[in-house]
Formats: sequence, C-alpha cells, structure tokens
Amino acid sequence: MKAAAAGYIRANDLVHAISLLEQSRGEARILAGGQSLIASLNLRLAGETALIDINGVAELSGIELVGDRLRIGALTRHRELATSDLVARHVPAIAQAAPLIAHAAIRNRGTIGGSLAYADPAAELPACMLALDAEIVLRGPAGERRVRAGDFFIDLFTTDLAEDEMIVAVEVPVVVAGERQTTMELARRSGDYALAGIVLVDRPSGVRAAFFGVGPTPVLATAAMAAIDGGASADEAAELLADDLQPLDDVHAPAAVRLHLARVLLRRALAATRS
Repeated sequence: MKAAAAGYIRANDLVHAISLLEQSRGEARILAGGQSLIASLNLRLAGETALIDINGVAELSGIELVGDRLRIGALTRHRELATSDLVARHVPAIAQAAPLIAHAAIRNRGTIGGSLAYADPAAELPACMLALDAEIVLRGPAGERRVRAGDFFIDLFTTDLAEDEMIVAVEVPVVVAGERQTTMELARRSGDYALAGIVLVDRPSGVRAAFFGVGPTPVLATAAMAAIDGGASADEAAELLADDLQPLDDVHAPAAVRLHLARVLLRRALAATRS
C-alpha cells in the first residue's frame, strides 16, 4: 500500500516549527524519527497530512543536568539514551529501557519526543516517565506548559498534547541516595512489543511501579505500591495487581496471561532492587 499524499516543510528553528503548526490548523504532523508516523502513513491510518520536519531544530536536542532534574531534548534518539553516561548515572531506568526498544535501526532514528507523543501502550518510555514522575515540557503559540506524566497519557494513543503544541523536552528527577531503578519486560522475541513490562522506582520515600503492555496507557500499580510500602511481601503485592491492571484479550495474548506476566515481573523487579 502506498502512503497518502503528504506535504512537507522543514522547520528552521523552534519558533518556525510552532508557527507552522499553528498555521496548519490541526492538519500537520511533526516528523522527527518517523518510525511510527511513516508506518501509519503507509498503512493510510494517518490520512492526508502535512509533515513538519524538526530534525534541524537544534533547541530540541541535548541531555543536560539542571539542578535535581535531567532534561532530555525531544529529538534525543533512543540510541543516545542507551549510551549516555548522564542517563545511566542519573536515571538508570531509562538507560535500561532504551536497548529494549524494537531493533537497532529503529533505535538509531526513533526519538523520545516521538515515543511520548505517539503514546503506544506497549512502549517502554511512556512507562518510564510515569514511574519516574517526570514532567513533559510542551510548547505552542501560547507559550510553554508542563504536564506531569500521570496527567499526560489519557487513553489509547491519546495524550494531553494540543494540536498546535509539540513536545520540546522531558525533565526527570534524578536518582537519590538509596534509590534503585529497574526496567524489565517479557516479549515473545527480542524486538517485539512487550506482552507485559514494568518500570520500578524503589525510593526511600516509597515505591513507584508503572506497567506497560497491560492496558490502553501505562498504568501505575497504586494498590500494589501501597502494599509494598506497608511491608507486604512481593507475592502479596503481586496478587493485588488484579485490582490495578485491566489487560484485555488480543491476538498476542489473553488478559490472564498478561496479568500473570505482570506478577512475575513485579516479583523480579523487587528482587532486583532489593537484593
């Protein structure tokens, strides 16, 4: 199948990109890595649209430590997340998640901003943002606004991003003394979408466990988290995932299998952070 007709324009800088978005009145899409967008166009799922290429926008690149947060530009490639010393040192959950994303060719082109904007429920990075309680930094004609990850992911492939806004960066709290993080997933084959995955952030102040592949969005396992903080065993907390997660049957796995795998992952993640 051939892609639907699409216009193309390359943004010179961030101001230009936002201006183009505003002028498009919702008829344009941002082109960064294009790993999901181009596939959607080829399958005619995205319809006729204009593409705004932001690959030359320098303001959207870079990883830097800003106080107690790591700021990651929206154009940062998955490969950069996997190899960055700053990411490995300050947000190890993301460093562990990046090599799990699809295949090397996709990691070379795909971007963190694109992954968050697309909001695939089986993707690793949205769950990382939720577990880490990150802020997504958005920019539009009205200026900049920040949205906590817990408020950003609304439903299946649906976010709080307005049609005239774009993601410019994410800001993630850095690891504190005594904190351990881990990202794990179970898939049929390396590079496949996860049947279930977990990002566990084990802080002295409490545990945050975000699951992916088990619902329409990444899911924070609040009942299991409260039980762990209250002294429950891993097995006891795992049983409570039935209250936190509502996976659906699909062609890849029944809901019961996904729930079972989520329980396995919670036990493994707790063993990894507390060994």
